Amino acid sequence: MKFLQLYNYEIAIFLAMAGFYVVVSRGNLVKKIAGLSMFQTSVFILYISMGVVTGGTVPIIIEGAISYSNPLPHVLMLTAIVVAVATLGVALALIIKIYQQYGTLEEDEILEKCRKANEQI
Repeated sequence: MKFLQLYNYEIAIFLAMAGFYVVVSRGNLVKKIAGLSMFQTSVFILYISMGVVTGGTVPIIIEGAISYSNPLPHVLMLTAIVVAVATLGVALALIIKIYQQYGTLEEDEILEKCRKANEQI
């Protein structure tokens, strides 16, 4: 029964490991950005799950309320989501410029072209 109560954390761990695996194992820059997004999403799920209090109410003083949920993790994650979307947009713009410059999105091919360019200098 404990397994069913902690599924949010297990999903967060699975997404983090899957995202990390994609970042480490793939050479394509778009796939790396997708892996980073998966990793960021796992962090969001983890922090939002930690901020939930079972039986807690909104943090407004009302009669009969015994426990309150902490709004700080949710507010921080809203800010983090905005930053993540902005970072993703910048990363995709950089990927477009890299593709225009080198004609590929594979790390190995980009490094090889950079080495050849440095040898010619």
